[in-house]
Amino acid sequence: MSQGIKAKIKIQLYRSVICTPKTHKNIVSVLGLRKLNQVVVRPDNPSIRGVVAKLPHLLRIVEE
Repeated sequence: MSQGIKAKIKIQLYRSVICTPKTHKNIVSVLGLRKLNQVVVRPDNPSIRGVVAKLPHLLRIVEE
């Protein structure tokens, strides 16, 4: 059986979460982002893209 290639996206935390609402801090930590300018790789699906779209002032998608 051949495995299909799963799409991945890289998400970067480029602004600090200081003085942001608690829900924004929770979303950032659930994504696994701890430090400024840290990049994590997550599956490319509508739910992850929706989270990034909700926090455009904190997160960006890094092009490869």
